[in-house]
Amino acid sequence: MHRQVALLRGVNNIGSANRIAMADLRALVEGLGYRDVRTLLNSGNVVFSARSNRGGDVAARIEKALALRLGVTCRVSVLSANEVAGVVRENPFVDVADNLSRLLVVTPRTSADRGRLRPLLQQRWHPEALALGKRVAYLWCANGIAHSPIWAAVDKALQRTGTARNMATMTKLLALVGGTPE
Repeated sequence: MHRQVALLRGVNNIGSANRIAMADLRALVEGLGYRDVRTLLNSGNVVFSARSNRGGDVAARIEKALALRLGVTCRVSVLSANEVAGVVRENPFVDVADNLSRLLVVTPRTSADRGRLRPLLQQRWHPEALALGKRVAYLWCANGIAHSPIWAAVDKALQRTGTARNMATMTKLLALVGGTPE
């Protein structure tokens, strides 16, 4: 069995848009045959065990089930436990980011989508910063995320298909998948 993390874009437990109770989300993922299902926070973070390590197949299954069973349409990105460990371990802003809630990790829908972010590396973002990792992009939003020009540019470049979590959440997810950043 492979530990994995599903990240649902735009899911929350506040307001009416894409509202999903985490108990319903856990039940949905368990109903798909995944084991050891846990959710983290109220924002669509699901940790589970699967027989297959093919994240794209798992993401498509969860997306389809969300639409059919809960009436929620959203993008799902899946990371393996090793990918989550790599994201935390390879953080390029470890010496700069003094507030992990302002350090975003953006998971593009596909690895090819990551290429859409390359032109943004040529721009000057100070005091913010952008770096590309193997599977994700790292965004240091020095003055907060709500009005961050770099977050707006990355989200636009990915055509609103990427999924973002802050590094504090990624670190918690790493603990749930049983990994260590080495």
